[in-house]
Amino acid sequence: MLSKTQKLILGIVILLLVDVIWVSSSELTKFLYENEKFDKPFFCTYFKTSMFAIYLVVIGLVTPWRESCERQNGSYSVMDQVADDENYYSTNPSLSDPTFIPIRSSGAISGTESDDSSIRSVRFSKLAEVREMSAHEATEALMARLSYAASIRIHRQKSHHKTAKTALLFCVLWFVANYFFQLSLELGETAMVTLLSSSSSLFTLVLAAFFPSAVGDKFTITKIIAVAMNMGGIVTVTISDIHDARFSRGALLALFSAFFYAAYLVFVKRKSDTEEKVDIPLFFGFVGLWNLLLMWPIFFILHFLKIEQFELPNQNQFAILFLNGLVGTVISEALWLWGCFLTSSLIGTIAMSLQIPLSIVFDVVLKRKPYSPMFYIGSIPIFLALMLVALLMRNDDSDPLMRLFKAIYRKLCRCRKPNIVRINDEEQQESLISSND
Repeated sequence: MLSKTQKLILGIVILLLVDVIWVSSSELTKFLYENEKFDKPFFCTYFKTSMFAIYLVVIGLVTPWRESCERQNGSYSVMDQVADDENYYSTNPSLSDPTFIPIRSSGAISGTESDDSSIRSVRFSKLAEVREMSAHEATEALMARLSYAASIRIHRQKSHHKTAKTALLFCVLWFVANYFFQLSLELGETAMVTLLSSSSSLFTLVLAAFFPSAVGDKFTITKIIAVAMNMGGIVTVTISDIHDARFSRGALLALFSAFFYAAYLVFVKRKSDTEEKVDIPLFFGFVGLWNLLLMWPIFFILHFLKIEQFELPNQNQFAILFLNGLVGTVISEALWLWGCFLTSSLIGTIAMSLQIPLSIVFDVVLKRKPYSPMFYIGSIPIFLALMLVALLMRNDDSDPLMRLFKAIYRKLCRCRKPNIVRINDEEQQESLISSND
């Protein structure tokens, strides 16, 4: 089991790796749109999202093999008795209050026996005490009477059913966020779209404050300043590459994408609580399956409205689309969600903003495109904001800046107080005596 520090370090490394994958995926998508002339945002989003169903195929192949290995090398361990086990049923009664019903005997119902009998004999009550077990306790009792293999199968079916319902609730959020982002890239400036999509950190901060899933999602002054530093760095870096900052429809779609992305992350993490309570590959597998089954009618709507003509890709376009979907969507999204579970939802969205400096570095190295010093200046607060939030996670989400402001305020108030000269008792007595004389 990893410690808290190890989880934090592993989560940050995973998020940085995801940033590199996403920057490469964006360049590949741009190549597909411009060079291969396959400008189909909805088709690309539908195809990439449907590829999540690969996880279900992998799980279906791996699970039987893993069960056979566990049966061959199966071992049982003795569980330690918990101190509260003896008092569990006394503090948590599993039965309802008693009810008494008469017992039928030889077609007659009687609650008492005759007291006139002179013969002394043992008498039994004619009333039966009945207590009912709750539905949850009855299910647990039924599971306890089943064999080990049968109980494992039923538990897996219940887990798969719950994961499928969760994926159905949130697959629409994920699909809409990605489709709006792909569409905004087609309609607006790339740098401006990236800037506005990075505002998901602000949406995450607000949504996580209203719908917290962990201690790390509480609202603090330090986190507000960290997000402000992050946004300030994004603005500085993006302005160095923007020539026409007009607010177009693409920019508005980028804002919608940022909101849906933040809502998806916050609500999924709130639903699953921790990384031990959600099967990430199974979850994304059902996301791909639901999108594959539910989103295909939109093709006809877009084609009928002449928004996006339906057209199948050729061999080269399909190869690029498949590679981009496998690495840039299937693998990277699972890694990103895992990294967010290991850290926090705010760190995950702030790490997304690192795509801006990484994409510009990609252009400098491969495309030999020069950038102004504002780029390097703006990159500094982006990294500082990420490190600040990471340190807050490490220190149990304290609010050091709030404590600093309070200390400064108390110090200033103390300095403003008038100096009071205190006279000791002897001097006061001497002054009183001299005054009386």
